[in-house]
Amino acid sequence: MSKEHKVDCGRRRLIVATAAVGGAGAVAALVPFVSSMLPSERAKAAGAPVEVDISKLEPGQMMTVEWRGKPVWIINRTKEMLDTLPKLADAVADPKSEKDQQPAYCQNETRSIKTEILVAVGICTHLGCSPSSKFKHGSEEGMASDWLGGFLCPCHGSTFDFAGRVYKAKPAPTNLEVPPHMYLSDTRILIGEDKKGA
Repeated sequence: MSKEHKVDCGRRRLIVATAAVGGAGAVAALVPFVSSMLPSERAKAAGAPVEVDISKLEPGQMMTVEWRGKPVWIINRTKEMLDTLPKLADAVADPKSEKDQQPAYCQNETRSIKTEILVAVGICTHLGCSPSSKFKHGSEEGMASDWLGGFLCPCHGSTFDFAGRVYKAKPAPTNLEVPPHMYLSDTRILIGEDKKGA
């Protein structure tokens, strides 16, 4: 009997040792796997707010910055550009920006905090192409003679005005997105964060 008992203890020790080594190996293999699921520093930076200096952005000019891997347009609209917006109220699909594509503080005709500055994600809401700027009137930009200026998506022909509002009967279902943003000063904008919690 005692001989059998010794053999059992040896087997048990072998099983326990094997299980311990196997468990340690599983934990060692699991740590890099779990670590790989955590965001990298680069990924964290890609989602971080972006501070932009607009001090050199002249009226009528547009600049593009990257936020969360998306192009964000900042346009210093002229009085002439802004004057086109009320004229297009019947031509655009969501003239009062009632759909949820902008923070509440940009839910107005100009879709902006400061009337002359538009901040919008430069991605068409149809299939994700990047629209081209067509700022000049009519045939100067190769558009229809009644074109007042704005943006044209080259992929499927969606058109947007100087507030990023989509024209009716176009493939894009909604206006261009306005990201959360705030002014740090008259010439500095923080894109991706705001004090109003949008």
